[in-house]
Amino acid sequence: MALKCGIRSGLKALISSEPALSKSVTRGLHATRTKRMGAHAHDEPFYVHAKHMYNLDRMKHQKLKVSLGVLAAFSIGVGVPVYAVIFQQKKSAST
Repeated sequence: MALKCGIRSGLKALISSEPALSKSVTRGLHATRTKRMGAHAHDEPFYVHAKHMYNLDRMKHQKLKVSLGVLAAFSIGVGVPVYAVIFQQKKSAST
């Protein structure tokens, strides 16, 4: 009895929602266009390249900045492997 009532109510709901399903639905792929490069391989609003962008000899405090950069790169290059070895040895010693 309960099964019949459930089937009837399901069929009524399906029939009543049929007009909603019959609306035309269009599916499609929408994408924006790619930005095209100009004649000199760049567009000014999107890519700004200064004529002398990388004049390292005119950098303010050049000795300090280059020294700190080299020291940081060397410290990372030595410190990460040393830390990895110590960490791995601690893991293998605990088991």
